[in-house]
Amino acid sequence: MTVPDGWLADCAGDLKAGIRFLTRLPVGGAPPTGDAGLAHAAWTFPLVGVAVGLIGAAIYGIAHQLGLPAWIAAVLAVAATLAVTGCLHEDGLADTADGFGGGDTRERKLEIMRDSRIGSYGVCALTLSILLRVAALASFATPAPAVWALIAAHAGARATLPLFMALVPPARRDGLAFAAGRPATDRVIAASVLGILILAIALGPAHGIAALVFLLVVIALMAWLSVVQIEGQTGDVLGAVEQVSEIVILLVALL
Repeated sequence: MTVPDGWLADCAGDLKAGIRFLTRLPVGGAPPTGDAGLAHAAWTFPLVGVAVGLIGAAIYGIAHQLGLPAWIAAVLAVAATLAVTGCLHEDGLADTADGFGGGDTRERKLEIMRDSRIGSYGVCALTLSILLRVAALASFATPAPAVWALIAAHAGARATLPLFMALVPPARRDGLAFAAGRPATDRVIAASVLGILILAIALGPAHGIAALVFLLVVIALMAWLSVVQIEGQTGDVLGAVEQVSEIVILLVALL
């Protein structure tokens, strides 16, 4: 079996684009993320999630080895992932909560979502998101399950994004979601397969299947809500989907 010419270079370029878009990690030679190249690179999202989860897991493990309480280790782990991603998804969650909760028309909701200021809905959504993640991590009896849960949560949550992008049309005729376009079927399948495999490995088959079922529910509910509220999805909505998915996986891992 021969590997097509340029295949490895194409995969490396996709991975660089995914890292550049989803994190603040330094990477050279990545294509611009505001065009169709992002949809092409969408299959790498769960792989980037593994990297983010590993960084959070490393901080959690170091804190535990230093003898710090579980809740402090959890706070530091979540803080590390926030720093690595530049709060990209948290920003989307806050804007989505403000827009969906504070606007009375589709146009007003989209306007609020583009406002850089944060409102009460956004503050509450962010607070709940961080509290739930920290509480979940601090609730594990031993460090090992928490470490695996971090990897599963970050990889699995990002694996939902290509499918959501493919299922729900952009709500605007401009912005990142519109410019990026909708991932091709093979990219969605690749991301989904990677996400499922990572969930099964990190959480075990039973918890992995349970997480998959709940993630499908999250995707369906968020898709319905987005269409009802703004007739589509935006980059902010994708951030909200990631956040809800991440929380769901952590909670499933505790079962």
